[in-house]
Amino acid sequence: MHAMVLKQPRTALEWLELPDPVPGPGEVRVRIAACGVCRTDLHVVDGELPEPKSPIIPGHQIVGRVDALGANVDSLKIGERVGIPWLGHTCGQCGYCLCASENLCDRPLFTGYTRDGGFATATVADARFALPLPEAGTDESLAPLLCAGLIGWRALRMAGGGRRIGLYGFGASAHILAQVLRWQGRSFFAFTRPGDTRTQSFARELGAAWAGDSAQVPPEALDAAILFAPDGALVPLALAAVRKAGRVVCAGIHMSDIPSFPYRLLWEERQLLSVANLTRQDGVEFLEVVPKAGIRATTVPYPLRKANEALGDLRAGRFEGAAVLLP
Repeated sequence: MHAMVLKQPRTALEWLELPDPVPGPGEVRVRIAACGVCRTDLHVVDGELPEPKSPIIPGHQIVGRVDALGANVDSLKIGERVGIPWLGHTCGQCGYCLCASENLCDRPLFTGYTRDGGFATATVADARFALPLPEAGTDESLAPLLCAGLIGWRALRMAGGGRRIGLYGFGASAHILAQVLRWQGRSFFAFTRPGDTRTQSFARELGAAWAGDSAQVPPEALDAAILFAPDGALVPLALAAVRKAGRVVCAGIHMSDIPSFPYRLLWEERQLLSVANLTRQDGVEFLEVVPKAGIRATTVPYPLRKANEALGDLRAGRFEGAAVLLP
């Protein structure tokens, strides 16, 4: 197999030839057809997440086919198309796992962070966390759904049933979630980097009721706001934009520090929430919604060898939608 490997944080990924991995008990080996590039991958590469496996193969939006089964695997078969998301393993024994909150497991493993991921031609995964995928859709179009889509879906559920939803940071997750909101008959308001008229136009093309700079006040009070951009300074702005009893949901795994803000922004029963990881049930629910809502991810393909370029373009905001690596 070949892989783009991070030997230590804050360095470029290196192209390496490695032995094919061998699946252990309860695992499967997957030949990778596509892997999405996520902002969380940037956090891993930039050393913003603590204690990664080292060296590590990043990537956790993996689409491929099972080509080897470990012992005691009967839930999947050779040739089956699967998706491998961020949550790669849970203990199944802690209090969180036992109360249907496996996303908060005390002893988890995360794909592309604490176990090798998908910036490669093959990977090994816990069979329990390899999600069966339909045959419809291209590998490239499905890859972003496995994190950008799933985290957006979980964040939306936490945001509640309000009709006016603000999306701060209109990238991979937001452009997928926008299509869900439109299908549900709700309105979305897109907030972008100051002066980013290109992304604002993209949001309007997807049906935004309004699109503007993150510091601007929307024309209507929002029922909820979801923050995908990892900028803590957006939290007070979002709190100021939501109505009484409105919710602000922080959807990223990492965010810069939230500055102090006056209590009046939180008062009147506004709520500030965070999303942590995802569950397999999130995957089941969201993948059922995808064909019903007619979701189409906007993708920008890169050869696997150009993973560093893809990460750099994501960091700089040089494209709309989601980058996808194709081996």
